Amino acid sequence: MSRDSTVAVVGGGLVGSLCACMLGNRGFQVDLYESRDDMRTQEHVTGRSINLALSVRGRAALSLLGLEEQVIEEHAIPMNARLIHDLNGKRRPIPYGQKGQCIYSVGRRFLNEVLLSACEENERIKLHFNHKLKSANLDQGKLNFTRPDGTEHTVQRNVVIGCDGAYSAVRREMLKRPLFNYSQSYIPHGYIELCIPPTPDGKFAMEVNYLHIWPRGKFMLIALPNQDCTYTVTLFMPFDMFYSLTTPEKLLSFFGEYFPDAVPLIGKDDLVKTFFSIKPSPLIMVKCKPYHVGGKVLIMGDAAHAMVPFYGQGMNAGFEDCCILNELLDNYGCDFDIVFPKYTEVRNPDAEAICDLALYNYIEMRDLVNSPMFLLRKRFDMLLNKLMPNFWIPLYTSVTFSRIQYHKCIANRAWQDKVITRLLGSIFVSGAVAALAVGVHAASKLYMC
Repeated sequence: MSRDSTVAVVGGGLVGSLCACMLGNRGFQVDLYESRDDMRTQEHVTGRSINLALSVRGRAALSLLGLEEQVIEEHAIPMNARLIHDLNGKRRPIPYGQKGQCIYSVGRRFLNEVLLSACEENERIKLHFNHKLKSANLDQGKLNFTRPDGTEHTVQRNVVIGCDGAYSAVRREMLKRPLFNYSQSYIPHGYIELCIPPTPDGKFAMEVNYLHIWPRGKFMLIALPNQDCTYTVTLFMPFDMFYSLTTPEKLLSFFGEYFPDAVPLIGKDDLVKTFFSIKPSPLIMVKCKPYHVGGKVLIMGDAAHAMVPFYGQGMNAGFEDCCILNELLDNYGCDFDIVFPKYTEVRNPDAEAICDLALYNYIEMRDLVNSPMFLLRKRFDMLLNKLMPNFWIPLYTSVTFSRIQYHKCIANRAWQDKVITRLLGSIFVSGAVAALAVGVHAASKLYMC
């Protein structure tokens, strides 16, 4: 298939717009279809708004488009560590990595607008808003869209790439085909978003360069800084706890007990107003395989591997999908009959691995960060990493600050756990032998007396 091939990218969110831009830069004729209106023309945008944590994998994809520097300088705030808010009001940092390693808080809308504008500047890319995919013939590359006025629009393209999110319409068509494996699961926790406004003099109300966490065992509150000096605050907890807070008095009592220092920052009136004006949103995890239909169709991003947001890798993994596709196109040219199956083969083990890691990290963020053993292991990992940076790479470092394949990050952690277990076992045995020797020596002295 030549570079004159026509490509339809379904979904104009973060991954879809980046993918379209990447393919357009490679010389393909790309049509990008988005079900919503152009967000750049709207005052308020509906949909997900959980802040993004941009790290190495996502930056690599932005670098492909020449946008990394612009995003980092104009739309990102560095976060060097987690800042833990204890119940007693004490705040303590847990660094993400070595000195100089950080992740970046980026607004979803800001980043999406940058990517859409980059698409618009490329004459090979055409943007089509208010086009919702209704049905498709995947073998023929035919797509049937509906518009807000009820009219339909049918197109046919050589290649279809579905980047239309966790509830993907492209994946829905793939589900009708034999030998397509699919699973989805909701965790019993949801989330709502609140806001900490700037101080009266227009400054940040808390320390800026941190991801703030109020870990409370089964639930947690987090806050990420924004460019306008606000913080996006997200409360994650079991649905039954949300539903138990039925009155303003119960809500304020709950926050006063578990997040006392957050209440004056959010404001009691705003807390009550926001909490009771929205419903908690669900958190879904999606796994499926294969990601392709021959050399005709491919799904990427949340359409292929939606994950809970607790490792900050949803966007980064989706952006890395684009890097993987780009690398395969470099290796195999425009032969999508080879590229797409190879993409599934290469990407699926890593996508499933990061879905599992994201779920694990929820436990770490809401609970383990209070554990002395967790903190001790964290310090031990960082010390060995500083002494042997190419040999001992902690799990978080390998996931966030490298492009090591996700499933290899898990394997790397597994052998590290074995080393530490054996080391602790040796220390225990040595201690027991020493104690026994001391006991025998003391007993012999008593006997001689």
